[in-house]
Order: sequence, then C-alpha cells, then structure tokens
Amino acid sequence: MKLETNLYDQVISFENLYFAAREAWSGKRRKTAPAKFFLNHSHLLTDLQKQLQNGSYKPGEYNTFYIYEPKKRLISAAPFIDRVVHHAICRIIEPLFDRTFIYDSYACRKGKGTHAAIDRFTYYARRYRYALKCDIKKFFPSMDHEVLKSQIRSKIADEQLLQLIDMIIDHSNPQEPVNDYFPGDNLFTPYERKKGMPIGNLTSQFFANIYLNRFDHYIKDDLGVKAYLRYVDDTAFFSNEVDYLLELKTKSEIFLNQFRMRLHPNKCHIFQTAKGFPFLGFVIFPDHRLVKREAVTRYKRRLIRLQKLYQERAIDLDSVRASVHSWIGHVKHGDSYGLRKKIFSEISFKRV
Repeated sequence: MKLETNLYDQVISFENLYFAAREAWSGKRRKTAPAKFFLNHSHLLTDLQKQLQNGSYKPGEYNTFYIYEPKKRLISAAPFIDRVVHHAICRIIEPLFDRTFIYDSYACRKGKGTHAAIDRFTYYARRYRYALKCDIKKFFPSMDHEVLKSQIRSKIADEQLLQLIDMIIDHSNPQEPVNDYFPGDNLFTPYERKKGMPIGNLTSQFFANIYLNRFDHYIKDDLGVKAYLRYVDDTAFFSNEVDYLLELKTKSEIFLNQFRMRLHPNKCHIFQTAKGFPFLGFVIFPDHRLVKREAVTRYKRRLIRLQKLYQERAIDLDSVRASVHSWIGHVKHGDSYGLRKKIFSEISFKRV
C-alpha cells in the first residue's frame, strides 16, 4: 500500500479549515456555539491555524451525556473548534482510505449510508436462504489505541499529521470499561492498554471503518465470501448453507482476536431470510420490509415529547415538521404507509 506524505499543510490550510467549519456547522445552525463561532470565524480560524502550525493546539474537554434508546450509551460532544479540526483531517485523509475500503462497507461513507445498506441486504436476502448477523461486543469502548494507530500508519506517513491524529486518539475520554483477555496477554494487559473511542465524534466513525478494514478484506479476499456487508460493527453474511455460516463465524472470531475484538455472544444469530431478518431498524424480508416494533415504540414516545414541547411553546411547528419529515424519509424505505397513517391519526399537534 502506498504511504501518503505531505498532507499536513493541506489539513491546516485556511481554505480547508473554513470548509471544515462549514461542514461542522451543517445541521447545527440553531446551536449556540457554532453560531457564535461564525460571528468571528475569520479571526478564530486564523488563530486555530497558527496553533496547528506552531504545535500549541490542544483539544478541549468533552461534554458528555447518556442516551437510553435503543440502549444506554455515553455520547461525547467535543467543543466546536475541535470538531472543525476533526472535519479538516477527514476532508483530506478520508478519500485516501475510502478507496481501500470494500464496496459493501456502508457506514459514514459518501454514496453509502443506512438505506444503501438496507437495499444491499435485501439484494442478498433474495438470493440466499440463510443469513448470519453478528455484532462486535462493545465496539467503540473496545477500540484499542495502538491497533488503531498501526492501521492509520499503514497508509499515512506524514509525521506532523500523525502527531495530530495521535493527540485526538489519546485525548479520548474514558468509555465503558472492557477488560477482555486475548492470546498472549498477561494478568495486567487488559488494564494497561489504552482503548475506547468517544461516540459522537466524526473521527470515531471514520476510525471505525479504518479499524475493521483489514477484517473486511479478510472476509472478502482471503475467505472469498461473496455475500457480506458491514455497517459500523453490524456484519451480515449470506449463504445457502448453515454449516458454512457457522464456519465463517468461527473464523471471524479468531481473526478479530488480533484486533482485540470479540463478537457479541448474544448477538450472533442465523436466520432464514424468508422469515425476515432484523437489520438497521427494519425487519427485512426478500419481498418487503417492516419497521421494527421497538423503533415504532421509540418514535411514538418521541412524538409525545414533541407534542408536549409544542403545547408548552418550547418549540415551533417548523421544528416538529423537521422531525416528522426526517422520520418519514427513513421509514418510507419500508412498507410503512399504514403505520404512518395510524400514528399520525393518533397524535396531533395543537395548542390550547
């Protein structure tokens, strides 16, 4: 693989920092911090560029909070100026790595995404009788810093850029403890190795694809699996033979050990594709898709919260419409007309 050099000046150029700031602001125009930043963005970007040039830049502290749907997770929000740096790095190096990713890796990539993954899943479900779905146990908290840095260095050789990336990785805040043992470990190894990437960072999502890229190529190139796809740490394998899928599961577990990862013991299952298969919020059949019941329940609760906020005049109708249209845009990728009609007949938005 060709090593890329002379990238740092591209990352910290004023033009790249400006467009990185615009991307970090996208979708967050009502947030206070980005709005304040753009009141004086020229001065702040010039100051940021100088810090990156002279090596004085240091990341700020994360703002952390928990979300509880679909499960409890710690979300870490970096200060806006740090998010600008994250975008600036990804703008330059993401295209270099993206060309090394397999076709069927779908998370956080231009031209891919959730709905493309669902379409590909349906394509395979129509051609194979069985599917094996696997999740990686505590994926983001388990991401080993040294393993990740090694993966990045397989493509990048610009020392200044590597120092900046290392700083971002090392600055990751504490995540849920994961202390699994792997071949060659001593008693203290799991506690000595630094691990965990903050959920909520653009760089964490991008690093996830880098981290599992070799695994993807092992599945596709070394094992020759024809029907396989991945979305973050959700993987799906397809075959007409159950024994073949069980063999793939075993080989995957062994291979992932070298990346200090384990498959989730309770989230690896083989399904008959004809009977429907849960994936990314839908139950996917060869000829139709249904929205998962849990996803419907969560959105009903969200609608009720929006309804209350609207009645209290804490949000306006435009905010309600944005939320509703976003959800409709997602569930329209399944057979959801009757579901949408039923939900919106039950919940209305009126002010007394």
